[in-house]
Amino acid sequence: MFTGIVSELGLVSRISRSAEITALDISAPQTVTGLRIGDSIAVNGVCLTAVTIEGDIFTVEAMHETLARSSLAQLDEGVAVNLERPMLASGRFDGHIVQGHVDAVGTVVSVAADGAAKRFTFSVPDTVARYIVEKGSITVDGVSLTVTGVTPVAARQQTFEVAVIPHTLVATVFGKYTVGSAVNIEVDVLAKYVERLVEVR
Repeated sequence: MFTGIVSELGLVSRISRSAEITALDISAPQTVTGLRIGDSIAVNGVCLTAVTIEGDIFTVEAMHETLARSSLAQLDEGVAVNLERPMLASGRFDGHIVQGHVDAVGTVVSVAADGAAKRFTFSVPDTVARYIVEKGSITVDGVSLTVTGVTPVAARQQTFEVAVIPHTLVATVFGKYTVGSAVNIEVDVLAKYVERLVEVR
């Protein structure tokens, strides 16, 4: 389990694509400290497994299912990615419950300055929009955020907005977003459980 608090910006140093699997080599001096083969790590919000570790570089592999359901297939060598190690049982819970299971790929539709902060608006598929509520939690590329606005359910295009402080702009890939950027979206898992329970009743 993760909390959506990014610990380091890693750098994708190499991408090896084959018909069977895609391997990502990621340079991350802080993240590799104490990392072991087989450990889980969230890369832009996607829970992956470290399969090799050499110096400051670790390698993760993404199968077809992962590539189809996330934006990892669109990564290029030399780009930055958000990284988070799983939460320790004795750790501080600073974000919210994040599984590292991407629900959909969203798109940046606008970026607006708000003093030193910025407001981002993302479009999302109808299949996940119903789980997003104002003042609720949302995970964007592995970053735990608070929703500041949502479109009505009946709107033609489903969008939500978040406000991002200067620290987050520097410490995550948010500072690199432009209109059209694809992002991984994970909604609050509690909302999905509530929906399922209501269906059963």
